[in-house]
Amino acid sequence: MAKSPKNSKMTPAQKAKAEADAKKVVARNRRATHDYFIEDKLEVGLVLTGTEVKALRMGRASLAEAWVEIYEGEAWLRQANIPEYLQGTWNNHAPTRKRKILMHKDQILKWQQNSQAKGYTIVPLELYFINGRAKLLIGLGRGKQQWDKRQALREAQDKREAQREIQRFAKGHR
Repeated sequence: MAKSPKNSKMTPAQKAKAEADAKKVVARNRRATHDYFIEDKLEVGLVLTGTEVKALRMGRASLAEAWVEIYEGEAWLRQANIPEYLQGTWNNHAPTRKRKILMHKDQILKWQQNSQAKGYTIVPLELYFINGRAKLLIGLGRGKQQWDKRQALREAQDKREAQREIQRFAKGHR
């Protein structure tokens, strides 16, 4: 087999570009899919300070308590925890400050109308870097009832058990 010319050799510059283009996840809100049915998703940008970006590049962030609010025609990320940058100076950022979300006006209006319906909220799902820029994946979530959560856990457990049986059966018949 002959190697394709694309994959044979990459220059260091090409390798650096490929790494920068890759999606590097900093934080995921796994609790969101447990507490909400996610009906719509949107990738948005964030307004961050320099020390926040450096802390994110170190992989330090939490979206567990975060939510998105739309106030006076602007979208804001609230209670997202980006710890202080360790090598920062006196002008370090506050860890849980509100951060502006970059969205088009028509997107803001659409998401505001959707989130005002009963039982709906906008939740952050993922915080990641793509092409060297910090992005946030937000979702329109409809709250789950307690029985919905139990049913989802039961379905996941049944799926895991079925997968284990398939693997055990396949190992026995090799």
